[in-house]
Amino acid sequence: MTDSDADRDADRDTDRDTDSVTDGRRARGDATRRRAARCAADLATTRGLDSISVGGLASATGLSKSGILTVFGTREALQVAAVAEARRVYVDTVIAPVWGAAPGQDRLAALLDAWVDYQRAGIFPGGCFVAATSAEFGHRHGPVADAVRALKREWLNLLERELATAGVADPAEGAFRIDAYLVAANTRRQLFDDEAALDTARRLALAVLP
Repeated sequence: MTDSDADRDADRDTDRDTDSVTDGRRARGDATRRRAARCAADLATTRGLDSISVGGLASATGLSKSGILTVFGTREALQVAAVAEARRVYVDTVIAPVWGAAPGQDRLAALLDAWVDYQRAGIFPGGCFVAATSAEFGHRHGPVADAVRALKREWLNLLERELATAGVADPAEGAFRIDAYLVAANTRRQLFDDEAALDTARRLALAVLP
């Protein structure tokens, strides 16, 4: 082996060591991001998104303030990440499992069943994330409010599309009614521990279908 070969081998070893360190840091950063975002989403359903702070989240998760700030940069970015994490959970638990159902009536019925199950499973400690944050940020502007508004609009659009496929004459009105029933059920359940409200909301929502 020549000196140049040895130098090239040494460079490759250094590159591998550097890549390993970089990958380790990235993995730790990703783990911190996921843990912090999920905890922030949980807290948002009981205390509100606006109550989330880096210090409070550090206490709740055991993560360091510096670690949280390293991956998010700002409190606002952390709040936006909480909305994104809540969306991921909502898609995974309510929407994705029923996507194999036939579009229209069958899928809407399956969505309503999945929403009720999502509530009863206690996925978020304060009930439905969408319902909680929509009320909190309805009158605000900025990146966090935009993220909350986009999440709500996405849900309404989904309802409208399925209602249109089901042959409902006014899908926008139908989506309004279904969403109102679900939000009311979430509120009654949180305020009065009224589990029956979930079944009532499902029954009234199904009545929107032709």
